[in-house]
Amino acid sequence: MNIANNQNKAASNVFNVEAIRRDFPILSRNVNGKKLIYADNAATTQKPTAVIERIADYYKQENANIHRGVHSLSEEATEAFEGAREDVKNFLNADSVQEIIFTRGTTEAINLVAQSYARTKLKTGDEILISALEHHSNIVPWQMVCEQTGAHLKVGPINDAGEILMDQFASLITPKTKVIAIGHVSNALGTINDINRIVSLGHAVNAVVLVDGAQASIHEPIDVTQIGCDFYAFSGHKALGPTGIGVLYGKAELLDEMPPWQGGGDMIKTVSFEKTEYNILPYKFEAGTPNIAGGIGLGAALAYFSNLNLQAIMSHEKALLSVATERALAIPDLSIVGNADNKVAVISFNIDRVHPHDLGTLLDHQGVAIRTGHHCAMPVMHRLGISGTARVSFAFYNTLEEIKNIFDGIEKIIPMLRG
Repeated sequence: MNIANNQNKAASNVFNVEAIRRDFPILSRNVNGKKLIYADNAATTQKPTAVIERIADYYKQENANIHRGVHSLSEEATEAFEGAREDVKNFLNADSVQEIIFTRGTTEAINLVAQSYARTKLKTGDEILISALEHHSNIVPWQMVCEQTGAHLKVGPINDAGEILMDQFASLITPKTKVIAIGHVSNALGTINDINRIVSLGHAVNAVVLVDGAQASIHEPIDVTQIGCDFYAFSGHKALGPTGIGVLYGKAELLDEMPPWQGGGDMIKTVSFEKTEYNILPYKFEAGTPNIAGGIGLGAALAYFSNLNLQAIMSHEKALLSVATERALAIPDLSIVGNADNKVAVISFNIDRVHPHDLGTLLDHQGVAIRTGHHCAMPVMHRLGISGTARVSFAFYNTLEEIKNIFDGIEKIIPMLRG
């Protein structure tokens, strides 16, 4: 599989949502006697047949450990796994496969940077800057590093619309700022952050910038060379791929300087009781047998996605967001939480005298899957003065008819929940 470097070049096929839906087997099933409407894509995306079959084919035809065997199955599995790394490199437009580290997901990727880079570099008085929009996975690892090193965690504020207050954020960046960790897209509100500007601001004081791209991978164009970030992390399961696999992109010169995070097989070159010599990139950070099927599945997912027309996808998702927002605002006592000018197709909302969990449960009875709660973004909820929201999050395989059915269902449920 080979992914074109520039996703913005339209593929030969025309975007057709009904045709695309046929690529996703789960979208044809019923839930609670109703046709499934899946609107929880910010939590995880569904998987196309191409991914499911590629994973199954690995186990049927190629199942073997990689990098260590001289027999045919091992060589085939190694070729497939490393081919997937090449797919990721092309998807991100990275300079080299050495800059692509396979992890269990975004969370592990951020923790790797926090422990292998930040913990070894920071000292008392240094500062790490994040925003008030972050997912817990881009908060807690930095709190841990601050406890370990004496560094200080600073938080850039957001406004009531769920947007980073960029002037105030910029004012928090000083020569003491050593790391900036920022989400590309907010999972709770859908806000798209100006990561290019944030990277420029960070580099102006020689800070290293990590971008949490978990929510952006199949919604926004990603070009790490153009963005200029030092690290970029994303998860396979939010990008049409399997769970348990993710990616850390890092600039080679930074990764070279960083010590291994975990020790064991495959991250070593030689081992003796006196001294261990570590492997080259990217294997230095991939201790033990990796998620081979997961990596191959992720490669298949990115190949599938990159053969679609990204501009058409973005236009379709923009239309979904527009129609869903209009329908939501037409419902009395419904308030949208997060009204950023620039956002992906995510709507978080609350309805007066209706608990989000109750709403989500009754929608499930109608075959509609949404997410309710704090969305692993409790500080965001605290800032906005709420405990949680109901959240509908769309992908390119969602339809306008589904949006109609979701909000028709909500309108029917409200009187029931109010008694």
